[in-house]
Amino acid sequence: MHTDVAIIGGSFAGLSAALQLARARRSVTVLDTGEPRNRFAAASHGFLTQDGAKPAAMLAKARRQLTAYPTARFVETRAERASGVADAFSVTLRGGDELSARRIILAHGVSDSLPDIPGLAEEWGKRVAHCPYCHGYEFGGGPLGVLAANGEAALHHAMLVREWGPVTLFLNGVIEPDAAMLQQFEARGVTVERRPVAAVASGAAGLTVRLADGHAVDIAGLFTQPNSRPSTDIGQQLGCLHVDAPFGPILKVDETKQTTVPGVFAAGDIARPAPNVPFAVADGAMAGVAAHRSLVFA
Repeated sequence: MHTDVAIIGGSFAGLSAALQLARARRSVTVLDTGEPRNRFAAASHGFLTQDGAKPAAMLAKARRQLTAYPTARFVETRAERASGVADAFSVTLRGGDELSARRIILAHGVSDSLPDIPGLAEEWGKRVAHCPYCHGYEFGGGPLGVLAANGEAALHHAMLVREWGPVTLFLNGVIEPDAAMLQQFEARGVTVERRPVAAVASGAAGLTVRLADGHAVDIAGLFTQPNSRPSTDIGQQLGCLHVDAPFGPILKVDETKQTTVPGVFAAGDIARPAPNVPFAVADGAMAGVAAHRSLVFA
């Protein structure tokens, strides 16, 4: 199989990139495993005309619209390997088929590594969330929690989440704020809880955080920013450089979403530290346009 542009990842960034290329009448092949990062969320918020929509429904509609273009193709498979240079890339698919491409867009996202706390994974995307801009409003201004998962970022997260309601910061042995930070918490109205978290579960107020000594804290919702890792090492195989972001490595890109390897672009969570559907769509559009222009002006 041959395509002008191979897009690895078919969620919001990948489909947005594909749409730009299909509308430019270029052949584009989207490779996707059907496991978007936000598949655990019941609804997506903050995206114009789609506020409160189900992420799966949004993606299904986007796929229908995309595949109406004759040059667009969607393949449900995993890209296992990739190699080559601009105008001569090769992508090996699960099962052994080969796809040749002139350009590659990496939009495969990242995978979250949640803290190993009983009940946390079951509530992820429900009463436990990552982004207050995406989910904070729905907790109705009630008491909220922030679970430290990766050090200093949790301290700033607690200060931010206070905008959506009273906050208890569960340090869970991950970090200890210094005196200056504790003063900021006091001024902001953030309660610091040092006792370890033993479990989380649905509760009367929405969620109950049970501490190691048996004490229970009832909250409307819990925010945590888990560490993450690229969902595949395809970027590394191609020689793309990564940079350290607050929650894990991401691909280094310029303002057009070009990576450090000519002909390879990246968009969405794999190339930005702040995950968000509108950001992913915007990044994908930029990557798609930039990939197309690189074909025109090669």
